[in-house]
Amino acid sequence: MFGIKDYIKDKLARLYKPRMIAGYTNAQGRFLRKVRIANTTFIDHPEMLEIEDLVFIGHHNFLEASNGLHIGEGVQITNFVSITTHSSHHAIRLYGRHYDEMAADIAYIKGPVNIGAFTFVGPHSLIMPNTKIGKGSIVAAYSYVQGEFPDFAILQGNPAVVVGDTRDKDQGFLTENPTLQSFYDEWVTR
Repeated sequence: MFGIKDYIKDKLARLYKPRMIAGYTNAQGRFLRKVRIANTTFIDHPEMLEIEDLVFIGHHNFLEASNGLHIGEGVQITNFVSITTHSSHHAIRLYGRHYDEMAADIAYIKGPVNIGAFTFVGPHSLIMPNTKIGKGSIVAAYSYVQGEFPDFAILQGNPAVVVGDTRDKDQGFLTENPTLQSFYDEWVTR
């Protein structure tokens, strides 16, 4: 028998179950129709998030944007990814019990993150402050990314290092499917 408790549980499950939400209004007030962000992704300081269209952000991500986070056109962020523009992981040890009493300026890392257009960020990756990932890159799953990386980099590891170039991978697909070349050239050459 389907009682009132079952009815309420069903309604709550439908309301809170993980799902993708189409469209996003960015901090500048522009509605980006082709952005999709999961309802299970948390965005801290959304006013400091610059996001472009065609972005996909999957489930259970943490995006902390207090010092500026730019996500370029067509970026795909999978699941369980953390992006942070500040970190106290050194400062907490140095200040010890006095951490909450001090300004914690020493060893407290702050800085923007910029993820270039059409980059793919694999699951369980961590992107730290003061990081710039070039366009067309791939961040392999479980990578710890900090620093500046060129366009078309394949990043992997802890700490992440460049292990390849996405253009090498793309060339095989383009050779087999030459009709894609004009689409590829539209964004690669700008």
